[in-house]
Amino acid sequence: MTLSAVESMLPAHTSPLVLVGAGHAHLVMMRMWLQQGWQPPTGTLLISAGAQAWYSGMMPGLIAGRFALEDCAINLQPLCQRLGITLVQALVTALNTGEKHLTLDDGARVNYQLLSINSGSRPMGPDLCDGSVTVLPAKPFPEFIRHWQHWRHQPPVRLMVLGGGAAAFELALALKQQFPDSELSLACSGVLLHNHGQHLRTRAQHWLRMAGIQIYQHSRVDRIADKQVYAGHQRLQSIDALVLATGASALPWYAQSGLMCDDQGFIMVDSHLRSRDARVFAAGDAASSTGSVRSGVFSVRHGPTLAHNLRATLQAQALMPYQPQKNALALLATGDGGALMSYGTLAIGSRLSAPLLGRWKDYLDLSFMKRHRIVS
Repeated sequence: MTLSAVESMLPAHTSPLVLVGAGHAHLVMMRMWLQQGWQPPTGTLLISAGAQAWYSGMMPGLIAGRFALEDCAINLQPLCQRLGITLVQALVTALNTGEKHLTLDDGARVNYQLLSINSGSRPMGPDLCDGSVTVLPAKPFPEFIRHWQHWRHQPPVRLMVLGGGAAAFELALALKQQFPDSELSLACSGVLLHNHGQHLRTRAQHWLRMAGIQIYQHSRVDRIADKQVYAGHQRLQSIDALVLATGASALPWYAQSGLMCDDQGFIMVDSHLRSRDARVFAAGDAASSTGSVRSGVFSVRHGPTLAHNLRATLQAQALMPYQPQKNALALLATGDGGALMSYGTLAIGSRLSAPLLGRWKDYLDLSFMKRHRIVS
């Protein structure tokens, strides 16, 4: 039975399509629908924690003081209005796939016919923390930005960034640019930028050291007590604040939903970004799929596939497979307007080339925002 046939059997208060989260994949998807002149069915909802979608690629530039807040966010209401989508500002706390409904943080229940999840992930923190230091996750962005704005008036004296990926590298340099008098360090459980080639790793470590940032590699921070940071039995240093830019951890309600999830709790999807439940799609950090990495680049690439497949499902048409790219271009901001570049085994990022790469990164980021921002 097609979804259009099932729709006539559903109660009037059931939404034909619910989009959870305003991540990069959903932004790209909605913009494509607008360009194609297609509107989702009446009653479609977008559930988002806030009225804006923040672009992760520009966050280091914001923290370093090179961008304003309005440069880094897209207002969702104009985009939703153009598509006839109702914007619901709330957090999803539970999903029951058996009964096809979501529970929101205010206790409201939303029934759905078709569901798409692009609600992201959250950084992992130390196993034990006694509350002696401020622990600030890099996501969700609104919470991080509020704290950062407070720090601009009273920066922490000793600040550590936890994580070994591009986000941790970029945030460490951006925070050092903003707070030059703070003692700043970076700790990661393995090798810094382990998903990149050796040439880029070498260049990145050089940039951190030139900025005066202490690096702790192979140091899994598992405990903070009396402002002391511990990796196992080794005491690293004293800090006043810790920024979590670690690997992604799944939102708890994914695994509690009845959907099939991987061993980390992320929603398993097939090549069409569809879960084992044919009524539920997932993209971006929320999804576990072969060939994809949890990064903004891959989430953006999910957008066109999702745009086609949700529309095709509603219209009982053939789905399109997602084709992950073998290599992805990475431009890592150095905090001062420059950038390092990585593509496969190629790495560029000398003091001479970094400013040019930084201008290229800014052009790409600002172009993304221009494409997806709708003026009401």
